[in-house]
Amino acid sequence: MSFVPELEKLLGVSLITDPDITASYSRDQAPFAPSAPAKAVLLARTTEEISKALAFCSEHKIPVVTRGAGSGLSGGANADSESLVISLEKMNSIIEIDAANQFARVQAGVINLDLDTAVKEFGLAYLPDPASRDWSTLGGNVATNAGGMCCVKYGVTSHHVRALKVVLSSGEIIELGKATKKFVTTLDLMHLFIGSEGTLGIVTEITLNLVPRPKAPATLIATFPSIVQAAAASTELLKYRPSMLEIIDQTTLKAVESWHPLGFEVAGSILLMQLDENFELGDAAVKSCESHGMIDGVFSTDSADATDLIRVRKLAYPALERLGATLLDDVALPVTKIAQFVAQVEQLATEQGLTIGIFGHAGDGNMHPTIVHDHGDLEGERKARLAFTHIIEIAQSLGGSASGEHGIGSIKKDLVANETSSQVLGLQRGVKALFDPAGILNPGKKLP
Repeated sequence: MSFVPELEKLLGVSLITDPDITASYSRDQAPFAPSAPAKAVLLARTTEEISKALAFCSEHKIPVVTRGAGSGLSGGANADSESLVISLEKMNSIIEIDAANQFARVQAGVINLDLDTAVKEFGLAYLPDPASRDWSTLGGNVATNAGGMCCVKYGVTSHHVRALKVVLSSGEIIELGKATKKFVTTLDLMHLFIGSEGTLGIVTEITLNLVPRPKAPATLIATFPSIVQAAAASTELLKYRPSMLEIIDQTTLKAVESWHPLGFEVAGSILLMQLDENFELGDAAVKSCESHGMIDGVFSTDSADATDLIRVRKLAYPALERLGATLLDDVALPVTKIAQFVAQVEQLATEQGLTIGIFGHAGDGNMHPTIVHDHGDLEGERKARLAFTHIIEIAQSLGGSASGEHGIGSIKKDLVANETSSQVLGLQRGVKALFDPAGILNPGKKLP
């Protein structure tokens, strides 16, 4: 029997049950992750409403999937036919901006860019900048510990969270952390929830760190004969403390050039670096690139040039998407191993007859190999899935990790044991059982 009538009576609100609508709330952007239209969707508006819903679901063993904007890339917000999806899109209020103490308190459904725009008038900034920041929610960013291009200097989401309000599976509401910049009074349970992908509780409010807004950046763009040389140069460029350091391979450049010719047809790779301070280091940065075989380079302190100079990076993924169906990977590895990683992925592409474009955050080793195959090509899809797994295993063999910022979700959980000991996995399962004894929160995600 459906749980919907009883839960609607408890909450005093109507749930969405039309399968044509629930289907749109029941998966993220991961192309191969399994999903099914949820039994019902709750458009939550308050923490208390979520508390009642979770207490009910825990009692009746109803699986619950929390959804932000659905911008994820790991199947981490995918439902099945027996699930209740709790969408936080209506919980989108910026509750407080404290300019003096440099923090903002927001509901989990606030869009990342909307917060940064709101604090701009105070001369402040919210720095984490995932590629989806125009539409991803801050709650979703917390759930995956989202990164972005500025992470090389300013860190990922976890470095900017001061406090959380969380609803546990039992319906209990707890608060973790403090609005103060420092807090070590108790065990740091807050960071257990950051990156937990909705498996430990539902984050409903977040207190986030703000900083004085950086000045408009200066930009370096440098071309190299090969990505091996570009990767070597990127390691040296870290000493200039860039606010962005990105790398793009030749396969991706060719895809960009065929769509929007930008003059990079002869380059084997491109490095993009931005500085938001110490612009006088630009000449030294160019010389560092020259020492690694740079073909050509431009360093500009004119903020008007920045958009044009980094345009090739913005076009990287959409250019590859134009070539066919894409499977975007997300691995993290030591920055000194980028060249080895790229060489092995290029060899894999040649052996399997696949198109694999490589781009990513050279400054912190977070790479995004993107596998392309023809739409509707079942054999190509099979080979792409195998390559996706193989790429992760390559990264892990080089001391890297299965995910840098997209999360594990459902598509990578079988690879977690490759880099995590059985003892640590046992501890993590114990943490999960402590916070979610009924096992209702995002079942089948994150942990193998």
